[in-house]
Amino acid sequence: MKKKAVRKKRIGSILIYVLIGLGLILSFAAPRFPVLIEAGYSTSLYKWLGGPISLFTGLVPFSVAECIIVGIGLFCLVQIIRGAIALFKKTKGFFRSSLRGMEKLVLIPLLLYVGFNMLWGLNYSRLSFADISGLPVEPAAVEELTALAQSLANSANALRAQVAEDERGVMTLSSSIRQMFVRAETGYQRAAAIYPELGGKFGRPKGVFLSHYWSYTGTSGMYFPFTAEANVNTDMPHLLQPATAAHEMAHQRGFAREDEANYLAYLACSLHPDADFQYSGTVSALIHTMNALYRADIDAYKAVRKEYCDGLNRDLKDWREYWAKFEGPIDRVSTNVNDSYLKANRQQDGVHSYGRMVDLLLAEFRLEKPKN
Repeated sequence: MKKKAVRKKRIGSILIYVLIGLGLILSFAAPRFPVLIEAGYSTSLYKWLGGPISLFTGLVPFSVAECIIVGIGLFCLVQIIRGAIALFKKTKGFFRSSLRGMEKLVLIPLLLYVGFNMLWGLNYSRLSFADISGLPVEPAAVEELTALAQSLANSANALRAQVAEDERGVMTLSSSIRQMFVRAETGYQRAAAIYPELGGKFGRPKGVFLSHYWSYTGTSGMYFPFTAEANVNTDMPHLLQPATAAHEMAHQRGFAREDEANYLAYLACSLHPDADFQYSGTVSALIHTMNALYRADIDAYKAVRKEYCDGLNRDLKDWREYWAKFEGPIDRVSTNVNDSYLKANRQQDGVHSYGRMVDLLLAEFRLEKPKN
């Protein structure tokens, strides 16, 4: 009986290593075959995996991802304390048991990496949204960038008059945050009528219970592939909460690149029937466009910036003041970790890849502006 048990254990270990090997080969080969990944994974296998997982975790009203992350943190803390006690009590036995545990220390990260790629990560290697949509992405002159910024500023000013505000004169949602998460789906339903790749059934976004402490890491939202949940920091000002929810929902739909998720969030918000979603998405697009314009032509930036209405200025001031309270070493470490994560997933611009959203905005702008 013992021999059979040992044989079964050995076969199981071999199968695990074979699966890890195949998973690693697929992960590293995927960027060379974007068309195959698009057809064989992103629009088929991923939808069959991600959708049901998201709907299942969506049955739970709180963030399962947050519980898992907190649980892992507590488990690691307990293990460190246990290890320190074992080292203090019996040094020789500690090092012997540590060597036996080295295999697990190597195996677990590998399994997580392969699992991450199979459940979602391969979407980094799919066709770009520009290729999928046919949007004419091309280099733009500063004049065109200025025109886009002016158009977005005009839209933001007009929409600002349609949204609610609190006693401080700062934009607020037209409903509770929980109800905003329910409403978020409408924008993607409309977007899917234009781009079917944005369709599918997924669980609604969720707020993070520890959102206030999450802000110390500079995080406004997070998609967690293992639970297929779109998580949102609900402690931050309402201004960009709808846009953030829509951003994480873009990840949920298999669009992994940050620049594309930003654009898709704007698209879904702009198609939404409610003014608070439209305003949030437009302000998000305006911020990214103005950042690009500032780098390209500071005088043009100043000219557009002067045209912001008072309400928009109050909202942006409130946004800046909120995040200023959380600046510090934790925020810097989190930014560096996120930067490394993006580069590891072949977004070589790192955190700066968020600015490339403007290319898609310009492409849409070219199609919409009247021809002479």
